[in-house]
Amino acid sequence: MKQARLLFIADLRKHARQLENEIDLKLVSFSKLGTSYGSFKDVGGSSDTVPLLNKSSSDHMFETMAMEIEQLLAKLTEVNDQMSEYTHNLTVNSQNAALLHTLQRHRDILQDYSHEFQKTRSNIMAFKEREDLLGSVRRDIDAYKNSSRSDLYLKEHDHLRNSERLVDEQISIAMATKENLGTQKTALKMITQKVNSLANRFPVINSLVQRINIRKRRDAIILGIVIAVCVILLILYAFH
Repeated sequence: MKQARLLFIADLRKHARQLENEIDLKLVSFSKLGTSYGSFKDVGGSSDTVPLLNKSSSDHMFETMAMEIEQLLAKLTEVNDQMSEYTHNLTVNSQNAALLHTLQRHRDILQDYSHEFQKTRSNIMAFKEREDLLGSVRRDIDAYKNSSRSDLYLKEHDHLRNSERLVDEQISIAMATKENLGTQKTALKMITQKVNSLANRFPVINSLVQRINIRKRRDAIILGIVIAVCVILLILYAFH
């Protein structure tokens, strides 16, 4: 039974390594795709001058690759969970440190890949949003040049309202962050006070235990003396 479990764990490790190699290759391609967004602007001079076909195909490729990597990460997570379950059943009695070390290594690799994927995807999304914003600004500038003065004032007013809304949102986020930090600070302060209180109580407890021990010794000595006196009195009474 144990040998069968070890063989199954070996198969899971092989599958995990295959998934890790595949994820590694996908992440390299995904990272190169992120740099291609920057190359569009460098080649064309502006993101608006890049052919729409190239931009749409890159967006489709980004979504497809992101979905594939997410699926591979989910599969690797499932394999790691299975290895964890079987490894735990084996190591309950045998305490096989090598299996635990291997399992931890696969978990670390999964965590690194997940972190790298999230970071690359966030960078690409931020770049896309920035390019979309810049493209919107350029279109607004072109419209500004071709529109009438009254339309320009209306659009400028809309821009100001949007800017105020964005500023209000950022201020709200900052205030929420400040409140969370304040709550965390209060919690940490309470924990520190409790720890200090416990640290101050330990010497008192130790002193109390010592006093109890001294009183037990004293009671034992008194009891011994009483017993000895009783024995002596009994002996004297017997002889008389």
